[in-house]
Amino acid sequence: MLSFPPSKINIGLYVTAKRPDGYHDLETVFYPIPLHDNLEIEPLKGSNAPYALQTAGLKIDGRPEQNLIVRVYEAMRREFDLPPLDIYLYKRVPTGAGLGGGSSDAAAMMTMLNEAFSLGLTDDDMERRVSAFGADCAFFVQARPCYATGIGDRLSPIGLSLRGYVLVLVKPAVSVSTREAYAGITPHRPAYDLRQALQQPVDKWRECIGNDFETSVFPAHPTIAAIKATLYDMGAVYASMTGSGSAVYGLFSHKIDEAERVFSDCFVFQADL
Repeated sequence: MLSFPPSKINIGLYVTAKRPDGYHDLETVFYPIPLHDNLEIEPLKGSNAPYALQTAGLKIDGRPEQNLIVRVYEAMRREFDLPPLDIYLYKRVPTGAGLGGGSSDAAAMMTMLNEAFSLGLTDDDMERRVSAFGADCAFFVQARPCYATGIGDRLSPIGLSLRGYVLVLVKPAVSVSTREAYAGITPHRPAYDLRQALQQPVDKWRECIGNDFETSVFPAHPTIAAIKATLYDMGAVYASMTGSGSAVYGLFSHKIDEAERVFSDCFVFQADL
C-alpha cells in the first residue's frame, strides 16, 4: 500500500498564551500543500523483527525507532496485534522547516494501517490517537484547510481556497529549533481576528496577518528574513515564514521562472495551489 503524505503551510500564526503545562496556546490556519513524501507498507517476510524501515531521499536525523512512523506503528501493533511490516519512506519534505512533514507521515501511517487491516477507526478516532505523537498530527488525517487553536490540536474546517495562486516555497540550509523560536516570544492576542482577516483579499493579508515567530527568528537568522523580503520583491502578493521556520513561502499570481536561480543555495518548491 502506497500513500503520499502532504505538507502544510501556516497562514497566520499567533502565540496567544502560555499554559500551566508549559505548552503554548496558538491560533493559526493549517493549509495543505502538494509537497509530499512517499510512504509504502508491505508484509515483512523472512524476518522475526516486528518491522523493517528503509528510507531514501532527504536525510532523516535520529535512530529508526525514534521516527514517528515507527512509533505510530508500534503503538498500533500493540493495540491491534498487527503483523510485522516492511516500511519504506522516501523523504521529499525538508525537516526543521515548519512544514509538518514528520507529523504528516505519522498520520499517513495510521490511516494506512486502519485501511490495510480493516481496523474500523473513524477520522475522529485516528485524530485522537495520532495527536499523542505531535500537536499538528491530527490535521493531516484529513488534510483540509483548518483553523487551529489550543496547541494546534483543536481543529475547525474552514472554507479557504488558494486555487489560482502559485506557491513558491524556499527553505534555507539553516534550521530553527522550536525552543529557539519560542525564546523570544511574548504571548499576546493578535491585533486582528484571524478568521476575519482571511476574508480580506489575499493582497491585503500583508497588512493584517502575520507569524509571531518571525519576531524572534528573523533577528537571529537574517537569511530567513531576506528570503521573505526577496519574495515580495519578486512580486508575491503575500509572503510569510511557516511554523517556527525555517521555510518561507510566497503566494504569486503566476509562475516564477527565476525562483531556483535566485535561491540557488536553498531548497525550492513551486506548485499551483
